[in-house]
Parts: sequence; structure tokens; C-alpha cells
Amino acid sequence: MVRILIAEDMLMLRRALVALLELEADLEVVAEVATGDQVVPVALEVRPDVAVLDIDLPGMDGIRAAALLHERLPECRTVILTSLGRPGNLMRALQAHASGFLLKDADPDQLAAAIRAVRAGQQVIDPQLAVATLQAGDNPLSARETEVLRLASEGEEVPEIARRLFLSAGTVRNYLTTSVTKLNARNRMDAVRIARDLGWL
Repeated sequence: MVRILIAEDMLMLRRALVALLELEADLEVVAEVATGDQVVPVALEVRPDVAVLDIDLPGMDGIRAAALLHERLPECRTVILTSLGRPGNLMRALQAHASGFLLKDADPDQLAAAIRAVRAGQQVIDPQLAVATLQAGDNPLSARETEVLRLASEGEEVPEIARRLFLSAGTVRNYLTTSVTKLNARNRMDAVRIARDLGWL
């Protein structure tokens, strides 16, 4: 019997997932939570084999919860289930030691199969998202360009960024211009959007 913890903040969807999984003779949902903060304490209590986590959870997102779960209960495998199918999210999930990454519009049979597969030590990733992630390639931004763009994404203006990073305003503008060019963006905010979507910020 595979013991499962489900973390999903939408009650109707969470109950639907529980009902679907419990139709499987070899799967048992031993806990369900609505926030990311509850994942690790509840998992330490009930000791699931697999945790199925939504990314967009209140309190702590599912990817951060997956990383903490791997640290505190490494024998528990994690499947990320999300509607946010972006290459950056997949990369972050893999860095957090998630074993599976599926989209919410996947067939219910795929989720049951993924749970069994990750319990057996395999990795399961939505194939279309895996291809998109490979096509996205590596981050072309330098560490300093990424840092400047991250501060710009938080609403910092050039003089504030210059002060925080001990750079001249001209140097900050140069970094922002280079970032826009490297990402083939229309402007600074478009560069922020692209970098965020690809998980580089």
C-alpha cells in the first residue's frame, strides 16, 4: 500500500484528488493539507511514502515545501502537481529533489501511475514540459546581470539598485540593457517576465 499526503488549497479539487486516488486498491491517502506550512509537520507525523504538492500553496509554496520535506523526511518522494507548467518551475522543482512533475489537466490515471513510479524510485515529468525546458536552454545572464534584473523586478529604480550594489547608475543601466538584449526582450519589464517564466529570477 502506497501512503500519500496531498497538499492543495482548493477544497473541491483536494477532495476530488482524494476520491480519485482512493479508487486505486494499492493507494491510500493518509493526510490532506491546505497550506505549504502544514506539509512537513503533518508528513513527520503520518510518514507518507509520496507527497503530492500543488506549487501555488498559501504560506509556503509547494517547491519550497518539497525541498524542506526532502531535508526532513528524505524517504518521502514528492510529485508536484500544478497548472503552472513553466520550464522555470520544473527546474526549481528538480533542484528541490521532486521526483515527479505533472500538470493538473493530466489524465487521472497518469497521476496514479506517477505516484507508483516515484515510490519505486523513478522520475516522472510531463513530456511536453520536459521538451520546453530543454529548448529553453541555459541562463545567458551573468550573476551580476541576474542580480540587477532581480532588483528591477522588485520595483527598484536605477539609483537605488546602484546604491545597493555599490555600482554607478551608468553601470546598472548597462547591465539592464545587456539583459534586455540577451533575452531578446522588448524592454526591461519584458526581460523580467521572460527571466521569471524561465526560472532565472
